[in-house]
Amino acid sequence: MPVDFDKCRIREGEPLRRALQSLDASALGIVVVEDEAHRVVGTLTDGDIRRAFLKGAQIETPVDAFIKRTFRSANATTSRAEVLDVMQGRALSQIPILDADGRMIGLHTLHQILGATPRPNWAVIMAGGRGERLRPLTDVIPKPMIRVAGRPILERIVLHLVGFGIPRIFLSVNYKADLIEAHFGDGSAFGCAIEYLRETTPLGTGGALSLLPERPAHPLLVLNGDLLTQFDVGNLLTFHARGGYRVTIGVHEYTHTVPYGVLELDGDRVIRIEEKPCAAWQTNAGIYCLDPGTLARVPPQSNFPLTALLEDCLERGEAVGAFHVEEEWVDVGRKAELDRARGTAPQA
Repeated sequence: MPVDFDKCRIREGEPLRRALQSLDASALGIVVVEDEAHRVVGTLTDGDIRRAFLKGAQIETPVDAFIKRTFRSANATTSRAEVLDVMQGRALSQIPILDADGRMIGLHTLHQILGATPRPNWAVIMAGGRGERLRPLTDVIPKPMIRVAGRPILERIVLHLVGFGIPRIFLSVNYKADLIEAHFGDGSAFGCAIEYLRETTPLGTGGALSLLPERPAHPLLVLNGDLLTQFDVGNLLTFHARGGYRVTIGVHEYTHTVPYGVLELDGDRVIRIEEKPCAAWQTNAGIYCLDPGTLARVPPQSNFPLTALLEDCLERGEAVGAFHVEEEWVDVGRKAELDRARGTAPQA
């Protein structure tokens, strides 16, 4: 959640003294300057104030001449990954959250985005597939490195996990692994530690878990590498723990509307007509949370679908949880969905 921001607000025309008092009171490292209608007109940092004094300003000089009127902001729907992306790209530590009228409704800070306390959980992202359905794009780059809105899909997943305090991430790689490893390195540029599970042959959606260097001490997150999603990682981990589940699977509702009127018949007689009915199913979202003990069931160096682990748990009578992903979720493994995510899908 965004942090409390009331103490960092001042009005245009107030003296630099008030800006200094605001910096001291809020400890947020930023002063947000508003007009009489409470619309944000700009920001000030301690560096801006120091430069003002070096230019000859006095403690009672109005702040107006030193306000940074061109600044980055977010809105209420901007995702944590997008905010972190901007912060890293622009070397920012704070970003105001504005409503449609330009009034501040919150403040993102780098400390808050990265998480005050890193979580002990690890994550594995399956990024080794060839992406046959996306050829010829994937003849050149691996599917997880396809860009959406200027960033590789896999980078967006990594930043999303980092935004929820996940400090250690494993990337399962095979096809064109060198391109993925060259981009991410050790993960330090993305605020985490990244290690690689290198598949010499394709191991399916679960086989690479046998390559983990050690068994984690806490529930393990596993994600497909072709997802665009804003699911709440903290809520998933809490759901898994409270339910006492052996495995939790993220589920997403898939709906399909039949584009015709559907008839119910009794022999040759029409009993009922339903115009363009819609059906809904709960589908596998490619997001999992695994109890560490289940990893011993993954056969070494074998092509192993992760769904087989879920089926094994069910056969043993172990609890398998269904965590409903209500937030944005797009599987970009299909061309139509990739076009939709990029905003290039043909208009209906």
